Amino acid sequence: MKKTLLILLLLVSFLGFSQEDAWVYFIDKPNSATFLDNPLSMLTQRALDRRTAQGIALNVNDVPIHQPYIDQITTATGITVKAKSKWLNCLHVRGTVANINALTSLSFVDHITFANDALNTAGRISQPKSASKNQLVNKNMDVETTFLYGNSANQIQMLNGHLLHQASYTGTGKIIAVLDSGFINVNTASPFQRLFDNNLILGGYNYVSQSADVYSLHNHGTMVLSCMGGYVENQLVGTAPDAKYYLFVTEDVISENPVEESYWVEAAEEADRLGVDIITSSLGYYEYDNSNYSHTFDDFTGNNAFASKGANIAFSKGIIVLASAGNSGGSPSPLDRVGVPAEATNVLAIGAVQANEVYASFSSIGPSFDGRIKPDIMAQGQASVLANTSGNVVTASGTSFSCPITSGVVACLWQALPSLTNQQIVNLIKQSADKFTTPSAQYGYGIPDFQAALNAGLLSVENFPSNEIFVYPNPTENLVTFTFSNLINGAKIQIYNALGQSVLEKDDMNSIATISLEQLNSGVYFYKVTASNKEFTGKIIKK
Repeated sequence: MKKTLLILLLLVSFLGFSQEDAWVYFIDKPNSATFLDNPLSMLTQRALDRRTAQGIALNVNDVPIHQPYIDQITTATGITVKAKSKWLNCLHVRGTVANINALTSLSFVDHITFANDALNTAGRISQPKSASKNQLVNKNMDVETTFLYGNSANQIQMLNGHLLHQASYTGTGKIIAVLDSGFINVNTASPFQRLFDNNLILGGYNYVSQSADVYSLHNHGTMVLSCMGGYVENQLVGTAPDAKYYLFVTEDVISENPVEESYWVEAAEEADRLGVDIITSSLGYYEYDNSNYSHTFDDFTGNNAFASKGANIAFSKGIIVLASAGNSGGSPSPLDRVGVPAEATNVLAIGAVQANEVYASFSSIGPSFDGRIKPDIMAQGQASVLANTSGNVVTASGTSFSCPITSGVVACLWQALPSLTNQQIVNLIKQSADKFTTPSAQYGYGIPDFQAALNAGLLSVENFPSNEIFVYPNPTENLVTFTFSNLINGAKIQIYNALGQSVLEKDDMNSIATISLEQLNSGVYFYKVTASNKEFTGKIIKK
């Protein structure tokens, strides 16, 4: 009996993996001009307003995939379409190798990339897969304005987010998209009642089941959302209690497959269309059930994995993207590294510390394969205070919770500094972190101080309301960064002491210039930036 069962299981496994996953990329978007001439046909007004505010132009990747292409792939022999991406102009399909390769005969197909690199005769170079990649990923993921925070006080005070709350910055006017595995009982559990009472849940979609049902499956998203929007007086106050939320299910809790990265990108595209400001994702991808699909560490170069590409495009649309660094800190190297999409170039990867600000041993570490600082910043992820599906306030551990705790305070900061771009907000956050000048593999840039970020941002906004130039952090202990708009090139920066004597000078600066004030004594200094027939002046305070 046992032998028969084993044979049956092997047969099921073989049949399951005979179906391959692949991305089919198209050569063009024939109707792009029509859509670009009528932007409200593809984006909401709020999305367009976000682009305008940050000086971001529309381009062809905003245009939907040409529907006749989708129709022909959908009706092709043996092909199942699982997801689509307008940003990358492709479909995620499933079928036999022969049926998928047959799609190359269609004139509008540019190329096909299999999730299994060994099947790619063109495109990505085949890479050997690590023999250790045979374990399944844990789908549970280990995991006023003066509020009565109760036991949740520490996790927000660590970031000085409570000071933003006291200044009435509680996320009002900002929209956060939560990409997760399910939000069971969010619509009935009492810690979320305040969100519904104030119409702060705007909607959502389940990309796995292709339905609007986000409330009947899995507890992970419920706990994640509670870190930002939960409210139980004297027990739990989320970090963005007055932000608005979209809830998207992109994680298939039954299996681990690359299609989840495609669901992730599809949800990010919808978040962009709806005008979302922030995407927070406590999901990560490294290994898959079929080890042939698993990522190798050399994939982690910031814009190689499918979900990482999508995350970077989301950032290019003016959205701030945050993702959990991962809970593999205790795994053998390099499986202990920050995974997809947190490893992406423009994603804020959030690691975890304990309540005493000491590194949590499970938190995935950096750097990325190409040597970039990852994780980016840290927040409390061990014994985080949150709500479960029964509505009880409990503690749980994982970067799954340090990420939304941070995301909520990001919303509060951006509410306070609405004229700044996503890049400027991210710069302020990193610069405020306690290890910014001495980043490490475990802590990245460290724990951010959102009150310091706000102070620096307010000073720059006061001096430069036009956003042509941005100076941060200010006050500073050592490094000060000048960020210029695209309209400014070849800037000359001069720094003077209180007597008007020039103490530092930099020429021909473009885009971003970071200057060390290490040789200067503490005090007040003045700067003059000359560029493009304009002159900007202001003061810098060195602590």
